[in-house]
Amino acid sequence: MENASFHHFEDDGNIPNNPTLPVIIYSGVFAADPEKIESVFNQNNWTNSWTDGVFDYHHYHSNTHEVLGVKSGTAEIQLGGESGESFNVSVGDVVVLPAGTGHKKLSGSDNFQVVGAYPDGAEPDLKTGEREDRPDVLESILDAPLPASDPVFGKEGPVVNNWT
Repeated sequence: MENASFHHFEDDGNIPNNPTLPVIIYSGVFAADPEKIESVFNQNNWTNSWTDGVFDYHHYHSNTHEVLGVKSGTAEIQLGGESGESFNVSVGDVVVLPAGTGHKKLSGSDNFQVVGAYPDGAEPDLKTGEREDRPDVLESILDAPLPASDPVFGKEGPVVNNWT
């Protein structure tokens, strides 16, 4: 899949990131019809969906993976915590975050919105890198179940073929 890129981030002491699974970014996969994002996620059993922005502070979910699909606008998002990397995202881009991956909106257009969802409709926890959360979050990250399907491509696709 030529529009998929893979990114791995190390534990920075605050944001654990995921020791084994890469972030997957699909560039422009819904650019032609961003209104389809939520229904495609839901059809592929990434549910408990919502539409909103991305928090402007580093945070992660230790108990589940998350997918973010850019429904409108543009933003610069930092992945991986303070020592991570920033990415420019725009309408139609999809970011698949394995459990533990830090994410934060650095800046964005006024109309920036994402659709978020979780495999099997998981209810995410919200972690901000507090020291007292360790080592419990490290176990939770490793225990987060692998999704049975890719949020965009279903039974075939980078999540299914690359997350093992």
